[in-house]
Amino acid sequence: MKKIFLILFIVFLLFFSRVDFVKAQGASLYLSPQSGTFFVGSIFNISVFVNTEGNSINAVQVDLKFPPNLLQVTSPTAGSSFISIWADQPFYSNQEGIISFKGGVLSPGINTSSGLISTITFRAKVPGQAVISFLDSSKILLADAKGTDILKTATRGEYLLAVPPPEGPKISSPTHTCLTCWSKNNNPTFFWEKESGVTNFSYSLDQDPRGIPDNISEGSATSTTFNDVLGGVWYFHLKAEKGDVWGGISHYPIQIDTAPPGDFTINIEKVGEVIGSRFFANFSTNDLLSGMDYYEVSTVNMTDPQATLNPFFVEANSPYKIPFESSGKYAILVKAYDKAGNFVESRSILNIISPFISWTENGIRIKNLFLPWWLIYSLTLLIFGLSGFGIYLFLLKKKSLAQRLKKEVAEAEKEIDDVGELEKRIGEMKALEEEAGRQKERLIEKLGGPEKK
Repeated sequence: MKKIFLILFIVFLLFFSRVDFVKAQGASLYLSPQSGTFFVGSIFNISVFVNTEGNSINAVQVDLKFPPNLLQVTSPTAGSSFISIWADQPFYSNQEGIISFKGGVLSPGINTSSGLISTITFRAKVPGQAVISFLDSSKILLADAKGTDILKTATRGEYLLAVPPPEGPKISSPTHTCLTCWSKNNNPTFFWEKESGVTNFSYSLDQDPRGIPDNISEGSATSTTFNDVLGGVWYFHLKAEKGDVWGGISHYPIQIDTAPPGDFTINIEKVGEVIGSRFFANFSTNDLLSGMDYYEVSTVNMTDPQATLNPFFVEANSPYKIPFESSGKYAILVKAYDKAGNFVESRSILNIISPFISWTENGIRIKNLFLPWWLIYSLTLLIFGLSGFGIYLFLLKKKSLAQRLKKEVAEAEKEIDDVGELEKRIGEMKALEEEAGRQKERLIEKLGGPEKK
């Protein structure tokens, strides 16, 4: 009993020591702070940390993704990073929204719960919810001379980018009600409140989120409109004069995009051989300001006048499977929309020439004759059934014929045997007859010879 208990105790220790070992083979990346609220136009820092969770590591690769339409990197300074050897200089792109760090430390590595890799300085561009996340290419390498990747978790950060609270009059816009949305209306109108005692207002429209209007009065009106504003992110700044003193400034952001996405072509791809081929439409484009939102596709049979005049569009992604498979001439129309509602349309023509025989998802087409799969399966089963029955009858008939031939052969053999027996008897009778003749001759000789004439 003691031996059994000892064995179980050892197994118990080995099990839990193994669990601890497995748990130890992991490390994590995280951002600090992981959340927060920052005002548009402000600059704030986000630090990247590693928790080795009891392991010794000697290298890291951190690849971050951020929304370039909301955030702008002003400096990816490493600062007091524990990285002593940089494989590549820290890299960032405000166009693609990526940041990359690759570096390591000398042997025997580092074991830390909060090792600073780098501190990144961002500028909040426009209002919105900005997410900074780690890409799957990120790695934490164990100091085991094998380069074992032990990255287990990578926690992203979420940050609210808000408009600073108004220090001056409260502003609204009937043309641009959404502070985080893009609009193709480039004639923005602004309204604001007027407190008692206010005599004048000064305002300006520019692309500086912290712009300051001058001290020259624009009058006492409580609204204004700007015409033909260029695309981009703009800020309306307003302050009021009361008692010969200019008050605080209020800011109102708008996002304008009047240009459609870039022109593009539709590439038709044929998948499969002549029999059973499929056609796919491939398309893609980009938008410089607001970014791409979605695509709409219409496939039109050009022999249908009504469909040609009023094509029906559905939202779709590339590659798009063209629903037509039979011969004919078809128009493939694609509309690409940006986030401001602008769109550009592209068109491609597809000529399908059907072969003598082809198959589809629903059946086989032989020229103008279409055979559904259920009918083909039924005919196939019927043919196999009839063929099997015919073979059975043939074999049965063949067996009967063989038996009859066998019987006839047996009868013929019996007749042959009977004839042989008869011939044998005839031979014996002839022999007896000859023997009787000889005995007669001998008897005549004994009696005195042949009778004389």
